[in-house]
Amino acid sequence: MKTLIIGPSWVGDMMMSQSLYRTLKAENPAVEIDVMAPAWCRPLLARMPEVSKALPMPLGHGALAIGERRQLGKQLRQEQYQQAIVLPNSFKSALVPFFARIPIRTGWRGEMRYGLLNDLRVLNKAAFPLMVQRYVALAYSKQRISCAEDIPQPILWPQLHVSQTEIDTTTAEFSLNNNRPVIGFCPGAEFGPAKRWPHYHYATLANSLIQQGFQIVLFGSEKDREAGEEIVHALPAELQPHCHNLAGSTKLDQAVILIAACHAIVSNDSGLMHIAAALNRPLVALYGPSSPDFTPPLTHDAKVIRLITGYHKVRKGDAQQGYHQSLIDIQPEQVLAELQLLLTSKESR
Repeated sequence: MKTLIIGPSWVGDMMMSQSLYRTLKAENPAVEIDVMAPAWCRPLLARMPEVSKALPMPLGHGALAIGERRQLGKQLRQEQYQQAIVLPNSFKSALVPFFARIPIRTGWRGEMRYGLLNDLRVLNKAAFPLMVQRYVALAYSKQRISCAEDIPQPILWPQLHVSQTEIDTTTAEFSLNNNRPVIGFCPGAEFGPAKRWPHYHYATLANSLIQQGFQIVLFGSEKDREAGEEIVHALPAELQPHCHNLAGSTKLDQAVILIAACHAIVSNDSGLMHIAAALNRPLVALYGPSSPDFTPPLTHDAKVIRLITGYHKVRKGDAQQGYHQSLIDIQPEQVLAELQLLLTSKESR
């Protein structure tokens, strides 16, 4: 079967969607999977062996552009897809498979997509509490899967692979000191500082780790660079050379390789957190208003730290500099203790 996936538009969601691709391949090894997603996704999709082709979605995240989507669909008719699976819940995301006249068009009901999808699923959120469960359920018929407990276990979690040659080349390119093991920090997060652990806590943790013989690498996009600089400059001057702010300086694929080179990762709830999980890096994941009950890191080598319960739709924190109090209250000493336990467990294997 030749299958088109309309993929998500966020890093974390794209990583979790790999569980669907792995499940489709496990159920039918002959399936050919193409994924249509924003062009920036290509470095991730290229590391997913289940994906045959990454098709760029040229339209922006918020653009309806019905005419352009109709043209995209017409162009895809020659591919003769037998099924499309639409992962985003928006109306517009279901248009291309409809215009492509793909016979089976599967997805959750979302924004009133009757007719656009003809294999329509009605989501009971309580029955599928995790996003990854909602993705994987679409690999099966709706008669077979009515709740998360019906999904064959274990769910195939995302897995990215990086070679040692890639690690050696890329760490040399960024002049990382081979004499000090690397701990990666991912201090950014979408929607601003409300989902970020405070930079001064990251700096305190970096201080302790550098004094223990580690070097710190800060990952993120260009918009996270300022937060990285705040961490570096909060360190004593003599320790700053051991803290490298690469936010905005790496392409996505370079960041994936460098995260694979890390002995461990400390991260906010972010897309890079899900990449670290897929690379099986020991991971301390810090949550505030967003909830690990919906999008936890999918790895056995993670420790989630969160001091509140429930989901809080917060775009700006309630404390100084826009941080959320629940993240301010997570102390560096607690994070360091959990990180050391993860590293000790890794070394004992």
